[in-house]
Amino acid sequence: MIPDSKKIKILWTDDEIDLLRPHILFLQEKGYTVEIATNGHDAIDFVQSQHFDLILLDENMPGLSGIETLNKIRLLNLTIPVVMITKNEEEHIMETAIGSKIADYLIKPVNPNQILLSIKKNLDTKKLITRETTSAYQAEFRNIGEQINLARSFADWEDIYRRLVYWELELERSDDQSMFQVFSMQKTEAGNGFSRFIRNNYLSWFTEKNTNKPLLSPAVFKEKVFPLLDQKKKVFVILIDNLRLDQWRILSPIISEYYTMADESLFCSILPTSTQYARNAMFAGLMPREIASINPDLWSDDEDEGSKNMNEESLLLKQIARFGKNYRVYYEKITHTRNGKKIVDNFANLLEYDLTVIVYNFIDLLSHANTEVEMIRELAGNDTAYRSLILSWFQHSQLLDMIRQMAENNITVVFTTDHGSIRVNNPIKVVGDRKTTTNLRYKMGKNLNYNPKDVFEIRDPYAAHLPKTDVSSSYIFAINSDFLAYPNNYNYYVNYYRNTFQHGGISMEEMLIPVVTMLPK
Repeated sequence: MIPDSKKIKILWTDDEIDLLRPHILFLQEKGYTVEIATNGHDAIDFVQSQHFDLILLDENMPGLSGIETLNKIRLLNLTIPVVMITKNEEEHIMETAIGSKIADYLIKPVNPNQILLSIKKNLDTKKLITRETTSAYQAEFRNIGEQINLARSFADWEDIYRRLVYWELELERSDDQSMFQVFSMQKTEAGNGFSRFIRNNYLSWFTEKNTNKPLLSPAVFKEKVFPLLDQKKKVFVILIDNLRLDQWRILSPIISEYYTMADESLFCSILPTSTQYARNAMFAGLMPREIASINPDLWSDDEDEGSKNMNEESLLLKQIARFGKNYRVYYEKITHTRNGKKIVDNFANLLEYDLTVIVYNFIDLLSHANTEVEMIRELAGNDTAYRSLILSWFQHSQLLDMIRQMAENNITVVFTTDHGSIRVNNPIKVVGDRKTTTNLRYKMGKNLNYNPKDVFEIRDPYAAHLPKTDVSSSYIFAINSDFLAYPNNYNYYVNYYRNTFQHGGISMEEMLIPVVTMLPK
């Protein structure tokens, strides 16, 4: 229910206020309190001395005009909604009013229902959204539940995840916490179903007879990038490390000011869903075992010292050569603002290349900081807050400057990622030797001790086209929001990592990730 409108106080300013008495009476009968002013000076005095929830303001008044009054009101109060009412339909008047941050713009003559609608739109929007969103999700709840139970293919899970992300973002805008809890339970149910699907089907995707596998990491450039280059388009690949579908959805409205989303697809990150495996596979166009076999000098095992992604440009060039292509390629990894600014400042030089690939590491760095820095853990304590930090970064980033320049220069963009992440909260005990990998979402090693029911195990790494450092090496993967913890110093370990964002295992968030082809407007 919308709260009693008697609590809402309106100031209506118009030099012909007597002609509006029927309108004022209509609002009073609806329960609104309405104060009146006949000129801008009186309106300003009212705003200085009283609280108002909304102002109705005539644009064409003698003395102080509506625009002048609006500007003075804004000096006193930046947040109060102002609805401009005018006889003048000239475009420059509308633009000036909108530029002064009005809440709405109505053309005289107005009828009482127009006024009422504008009031509700500006004062009751949050409550109306909550009511309508809750009602709509309640209607969808059963349909999504049935779809989860009937899902048999990767395409089914793509559709389910898209719908869940849509409703997560919609319900986030509402105030109905009880309904959000219902949604969270349904999302957990879907996550369990997806994990069963991966456990039952993942290895079959690597058999020669299987033609029904999804687009996997190694095929992204072949399927999504090379065809655009073959059409003689200049292409930029923007890869944001560790970007999820929900995070892409909050960035896309900003990008859509400059680009049309010609194709928004989901592909499946390979396991492990970590940068070392998934991103190297993307750039190489090969699974990790093949990279280690064909180009051992370009592959680093988990136990090797240093970064595991130092050879992406070389891997990409070898993939291009393997397909018999001859593209001019520029590659850059952005890890701090200095080289980000350098790219933007020297943008004109990038136009010489057929393919420009830029990797942005901000979100991955943020996820690590969420584990290691207490302040970031406070700021990004849940998915909503995490999305908010990512949106704030993007709005003020050099990447957005880059996107504007790309659009101005008619550049086709493929916007993608290598894997997503998930907030973990449930520890699973695993015992391994000192050479076992340290990642919380997967382990590779020999003599691993665990409960097979708790994880997805791959005893023969070659079956999943993964390398192994020992003849008896195997992999295990955490599922949904689980994370793998050693028994030693168990309580400290669990408390330190619980509610942090991790990647490497099996979840919709980590594996179902966007690849978007964007055409400049």
